[in-house]
Amino acid sequence: MDKISVVLIDDHVLVRDGIKAMLEADREIDVVGEANNGRQAVDLIKTRLPDLAIMDIRMPEMNGLEACAILTQDRVSTKVVMLSMHDNEEYVLQSLSAGAWGYLLKDTDKGEFIRAIKQINNGVRYYSGSVSNILANQLLGSAKQPALSTGEKRDAYGLSKRERQILALVVDGKHNKDIAELLGKSVRTIETHRFNIMKKLAVNNAVDMINKAMKENIL
Repeated sequence: MDKISVVLIDDHVLVRDGIKAMLEADREIDVVGEANNGRQAVDLIKTRLPDLAIMDIRMPEMNGLEACAILTQDRVSTKVVMLSMHDNEEYVLQSLSAGAWGYLLKDTDKGEFIRAIKQINNGVRYYSGSVSNILANQLLGSAKQPALSTGEKRDAYGLSKRERQILALVVDGKHNKDIAELLGKSVRTIETHRFNIMKKLAVNNAVDMINKAMKENIL
């Protein structure tokens, strides 16, 4: 039986080494490559086409969410599993939106980690326990949302009020740290909102996002 081929993407070598040792202790799994940022990850995955990619969310140059979205858009067959220290609702939902097949926390025990890898390889999505609760609550909340009343304005790109606010600040030249301070939010939260805005506007970088917002008079 062929082994499950896996690549590891995390900017911390010690984290990669630990996960690699854990996975390769199982005879059915083979780690075939490593990268330390999302940009390297996209190139590596497109070249090696492993079965799975275990990818950290917060990384330099390009984060895991952006890399996952690119791979999904390009219809790469590799199944991406997001890895994070946080069961943050925004991260979880953004991972799902980006096309990830699973979301595991870094404190997941070895047994569950291995089960998740094998389950995802078999085409079944997997989310850590607390993450599953977030998804369930989101689905229940969506089911209860009332439809827009007649005549209520809907943004052409589906931007929320907060996303439009952040987009306006980006167009105004504000950086993530500045926006976070102005809105009383964490930089991580602003990064997640910006990723979501880019996805909705179908752009890949801040310059294109600003140009589109100005050209189409979105604000």
